[in-house]
Amino acid sequence: MKKGLLLSVVASTMIFAGGDIAPVEPAAPASADFWGQLGFAYQFQDFDAPGFKLGDKANNNFSVTAVLGVEKELAYGFGFGVELAGWSDFGLDIAANPRVTSADPTSAEISQAYLTYTFGNTAIKAGRQALPAAVSPWAWSDRTAGVLDNTFEGVVIANTDLTDTTLVAAWIANRVNNDNTLHIGNGKINGLYMLTAVNKSLANTTLTVAGYYVPKFFGPDAAWSVWGTAETSFDSVKAGLQLAYVDGDATGTDATFAASAKVGSSWGDFDATLIAGYINDGSYTLNLGGTSAIWIDNEIAGNIAGDNMWGVLVKAGYKLPVGKIYGSLGYWDAGSAAYFDKAWGARLGYKFTVAGVNAKVEYRYRDMDLNPTGSAKRQRVRVEAYYKF
Repeated sequence: MKKGLLLSVVASTMIFAGGDIAPVEPAAPASADFWGQLGFAYQFQDFDAPGFKLGDKANNNFSVTAVLGVEKELAYGFGFGVELAGWSDFGLDIAANPRVTSADPTSAEISQAYLTYTFGNTAIKAGRQALPAAVSPWAWSDRTAGVLDNTFEGVVIANTDLTDTTLVAAWIANRVNNDNTLHIGNGKINGLYMLTAVNKSLANTTLTVAGYYVPKFFGPDAAWSVWGTAETSFDSVKAGLQLAYVDGDATGTDATFAASAKVGSSWGDFDATLIAGYINDGSYTLNLGGTSAIWIDNEIAGNIAGDNMWGVLVKAGYKLPVGKIYGSLGYWDAGSAAYFDKAWGARLGYKFTVAGVNAKVEYRYRDMDLNPTGSAKRQRVRVEAYYKF
């Protein structure tokens, strides 16, 4: 995959993979370039309910994916990009569990289709496109399943005239996932407005401020939010702080705010990170555009409204001669205010690259005290491998 092509022009100074952000220098786009990916994923899982036990045939998922894209400059600053994605289970995906959400067993989609226009230090991108969490923390794309999860339809404008600063303005109308289009906000053309500034004037430090406005969020009532992130590194230590605020016009609603911090370091081949966060008892979600980049998420926190919840998450990894072992352990306490009281989860995995193929094996466990139905446990084992070109 060529650097910069799969990234939106809104963040040509960023590259993202699996939610991790690392600054890179801007790269001028080639006059024409192609990218693609072949892969497969297999998983089996269970739920704490009759008929949904680990190893049951109904809980197996298998999928082969293929992605092919092209981006080309035309003339006078104009260009375009198109990406096609397809997947198939070859008749082997027989997941009948209604709580397992997945794409059609065999299907395809136009995952990206956009026009571009550049002049000076300004770039405009219009159409269906991927957005990185670096500049769009509450409406962003991921590629953890081989095919893009969540692309967005709208117009994005980026400018780098200011020293060490990227300014991004966007209007996003729809979110697309597995060829399923979801309107953002209450209406087909209202959408979401976003303004973001990313600054790297301070040594080894990235500061990001993003503001969102949805004209019709709860029925005819608007919602808005402000998100701020600071990430820095010194010696072998990396640290960061997130602050978020969401509010709106709907009667009887309260603002939601959240804070999350992390600190980590590495010692030889070993690395570890500690994350802690808090969300107050508010009425608004932390994912106005359908996704959330809050660090304490781990499939739980970012998917709910403010519920007076706090959590801690520890991540660690160890490099081997081939690949890396990694894991995490998290605990969340919502004090019975949310749909769960307490929850904890763990992951353990091994990832490696051989002959250009990126592969990993991962085990996940989650235990939630649901309100009012009691405990709900879930296990998942996933194997995946992808080749990018």
